[in-house]
Amino acid sequence: MKKIIVILGCLVIAPLAFAQPNSTDKKQGATTAEPVEVTGAIIRTMIAEGSAATYQPSKTLVVREDNSNNPSRYVLNGRGHVVNKTGEIVQTAIKPGTRVRVYYADMGDLRMIDHVVVID
Repeated sequence: MKKIIVILGCLVIAPLAFAQPNSTDKKQGATTAEPVEVTGAIIRTMIAEGSAATYQPSKTLVVREDNSNNPSRYVLNGRGHVVNKTGEIVQTAIKPGTRVRVYYADMGDLRMIDHVVVID
């Protein structure tokens, strides 16, 4: 008889132990989604690799590209655009003949520089 009373007591208490509390959050009205249209031009980033001919910080970088006999000129505005292989900013002049990789985008007649990586 004791077993039956204990089992019935457990059956009565168990639902209370595992019950979830009522939510006190008030639901707000329904939201509506409006379509968003994004327009713009796709800008392709290109890479040129070669050896530096001349460069001084915050000046023009002249690069003799591997596949061309004519050097290309890139104007760098401000600091932080020239980094080494580990991503640290290069603040000194780049010696002629140093291997560099230039990341840029063509914007009409202009070459917009993203960053330059000094390879060696």
